[in-house]
Amino acid sequence: MALILAFDTSAPHCAAALLDGDTVLAERLEPMARGQAERLVPLLEEVLAEAGRGWSDLSALAVGVGPGNFTGIRISVSLARGLALGLQRPVLGVTGFEALAHGRPRPLLATLPAPRDQLYGQLFSGETPGEAQLFPAGEIPAGLTPDGTLLLGAAPGALPAARNPAPQIARVAASRLGTTQPAPAPFYLRPADAAPPRDAPPRILP
Repeated sequence: MALILAFDTSAPHCAAALLDGDTVLAERLEPMARGQAERLVPLLEEVLAEAGRGWSDLSALAVGVGPGNFTGIRISVSLARGLALGLQRPVLGVTGFEALAHGRPRPLLATLPAPRDQLYGQLFSGETPGEAQLFPAGEIPAGLTPDGTLLLGAAPGALPAARNPAPQIARVAASRLGTTQPAPAPFYLRPADAAPPRDAPPRILP
């Protein structure tokens, strides 16, 4: 059976899980708005140690690619690519929508909290999911939610209860092992809050 280490920092947390076949051997969820870059690797080592496993035991890696916090997503994706290169293991990127929707009846609308009272949302009604969208909380377009659609994640106008997304990220990755997958890349639905300065850079004198 495949041993998959999954992790996610797309929200204000460090999340990790170790999946062996259908069994979660160990998992951690630590809420934090900052310091994820420093905490993530030690957290992963703790998860492996708790299960009595090492880096060389892994079959694959899985990483949450967003949507969510711009910097947090980059931290996890960069680490996942580096670990995959160093360990010579496959790495699979999984969106937060895919993690929510995995194993659930369709149709469903998977939603995640977004800044400024908005929601990220994606409709799953068949083999191919709909286009991911960013819309105001409480204003889900009627055409996006037909009668009978199951709403998962953040309800309009409310934040979801704290949960660890890493086990589901690992399960999605397990279902894709053995297939050709693109390298994980950040999945953004909005530009970063930080923007480059408008002023021209200073001239460098010879």
